[in-house]
Amino acid sequence: MENAVVTIIFMAVVGAIIGGFTNFLAIKMLFRPYNALYIKKWRLPFTPGLIPKRRQELSKQIGVTVRNYLLTPEVFRKKLFNEEIQSTVLKFAQAKVEETIFTDDKTISDWLKQGGFEQLPARLEQKVDVIIEKQFHTMKNTLSTKSIDALLPNNVHQVIDKKIPEVVAYILEKGEEYFLSAKGEVTIKNMMDDFLGSKGSFGGMIQMFLGDSASIVSKIQRELINFLKAPGTKNLLVNIISQEWDKVKQQPIMNYLEEVDFDSILSNIQSYAKKELNIREHLNQPISYYWPQGNDYAKHDLLPKLIDRGFKEAENKLEDVLNRLNLDEVVREQVDSFPLEKLEELVLSIASKELKMITVLGAVLGGIIGIVQGLIVFLLN
Repeated sequence: MENAVVTIIFMAVVGAIIGGFTNFLAIKMLFRPYNALYIKKWRLPFTPGLIPKRRQELSKQIGVTVRNYLLTPEVFRKKLFNEEIQSTVLKFAQAKVEETIFTDDKTISDWLKQGGFEQLPARLEQKVDVIIEKQFHTMKNTLSTKSIDALLPNNVHQVIDKKIPEVVAYILEKGEEYFLSAKGEVTIKNMMDDFLGSKGSFGGMIQMFLGDSASIVSKIQRELINFLKAPGTKNLLVNIISQEWDKVKQQPIMNYLEEVDFDSILSNIQSYAKKELNIREHLNQPISYYWPQGNDYAKHDLLPKLIDRGFKEAENKLEDVLNRLNLDEVVREQVDSFPLEKLEELVLSIASKELKMITVLGAVLGGIIGIVQGLIVFLLN
């Protein structure tokens, strides 16, 4: 009887050792060895371990599982495109806009410096000078090559032609008023005296013969008035002025501006333009100076619309983006590139207790089997 008990205990211990070691070895063989082992050209069975051997199939299946069941478009929509996330993004954007863009502590020049455009004011002034100079030379070239007739539009020609008779009538009217005035009489007398005086003694004889010049001045005055009132006088002057105007129209304007200092005019125009534009002073103001309502508009009107539109567009493009990302391939590549040592360490750290219990369970089952075997041997003997 004593021998039977020893035999049963011995078989139980041996069974427990075998069962526990077998389970321990099976767990290790999930990962070990990492690579196939060879004796010359013959590969040892069960090498490499199960997971290293089936690594590609495992990584591919994990990728398919992640794409089809874990990281699906519905999951992203639920986690990323909900009202809470949208509200959080909106509040963040509103705070940043108010703190950075519409702050009074930062001028437009500061923004330009931050963006690397600190030379922009000087470049703008140079650009203004270049534009004005280019347009000025274009204008000079036009004035030098084209006649006045070609430059003036038809309606201006019509107005000028219409105004010539009116100008002639005005001149004749003013001439009549002048010669009827006392000043006009004096002018006529002086002109007559100068004329007779220029003729020497012959003029003096005529002046003595005529006697008092007042009557002669009066006669000349009447004749001048009659001449000015005569219809032919107006027609004559209109024809003369029209002919002269036609000659002038055929000439370039620059023919009459040869003595004008255009360089000085160009420089003055450029200086005046830069002074009026005052680019540096305008840029030395915050954005809120030119757009006082900008902060409220951006926070309560623009940003809500942009973010809502952005979320809708992102949600509509989500499935296409996920397809382009090819998540199953990404997961497969990551799993394939993940070191087996780290993977084993990760699995063991997560399921160490369960794996130890499997080893213990193997030992217990081996011990029970050993006891059963011992009892069977005892009964058979």
